[in-house]
Amino acid sequence: MSPGVPSLPAALDWDRVVSSVFVFEDYGELLSLLSSSIWAGALLGLVGGVVGTFVMMRDLAFSVHGIAELSFAGAAAALLVGADVVTGSLAGSVLAALVMALMGLRARESNSVVGVLMPFGLGLGILFLSLYQGRSANKFSLLTGQIVSVDPVQLTSMAVLSAVVLVGLSVMWRPLTFASADPLAAEAKGLPVRGISVVFMVLLGVAVAMSVQIVGALLVLALLITPAAAAMNLTASPVRIVVLSVVFAELAMVGGILLALGGSLPISPYVTTISFLLWLLSRAAATVRSRR
Repeated sequence: MSPGVPSLPAALDWDRVVSSVFVFEDYGELLSLLSSSIWAGALLGLVGGVVGTFVMMRDLAFSVHGIAELSFAGAAAALLVGADVVTGSLAGSVLAALVMALMGLRARESNSVVGVLMPFGLGLGILFLSLYQGRSANKFSLLTGQIVSVDPVQLTSMAVLSAVVLVGLSVMWRPLTFASADPLAAEAKGLPVRGISVVFMVLLGVAVAMSVQIVGALLVLALLITPAAAAMNLTASPVRIVVLSVVFAELAMVGGILLALGGSLPISPYVTTISFLLWLLSRAAATVRSRR
């Protein structure tokens, strides 16, 4: 090559790319070793599918992202001081949910509250991670997810949190559905709309904290938003929406974990891709049906 002429970048090694995405050597052993992660993904799919239905009904997609940022900050703070990361993530999520519920309801400016809290939480998380001197993989997993970190003790705690969320939603299912569909009419009927909203936001915070452990803070929307949005493209029945949302969330979570076991990439690209494909197919099906 002539002097002074910049060298061209090397051609992309597609064999290396494919081998990093799909590698199924010793796959059976990995399945048995990471069975806790698969069960954790199944729990998250169940909780995410149910909670996501109400998130879409109440138009809280932006709030989910805001809660995830504060959950990330809490987890990063726990990582910095050597505390339990799950507890830190849960504390950040619940605190953010309470602030958004109380301030948003009082000022009727929920989007503004979320918009203020999101960069604050992300900035705090980045600050804590920059001060953390431990393994860089721990920092990365808070943002993009990690499937190998779920042990039996963590799985038990996730099962307990899942039960809390599902039992809480089942108890308040009818008033929550009414308040989500028509809050003014629900308030006129005497329902405690404010209290219902606060309780739901706390349950949402718990669900977000659980999701951050697996899919990471940046991509939690793929679990709590996309499956429910895909289900709403296919049906208007509340029962069918919940069922389809759970099915789609399970496909994304469990399918993403099973694919991630065979590659060297984080779990989040697999989960987000499956979720997006399901939404895209449901959107296409809705378009075809409307034309007919």
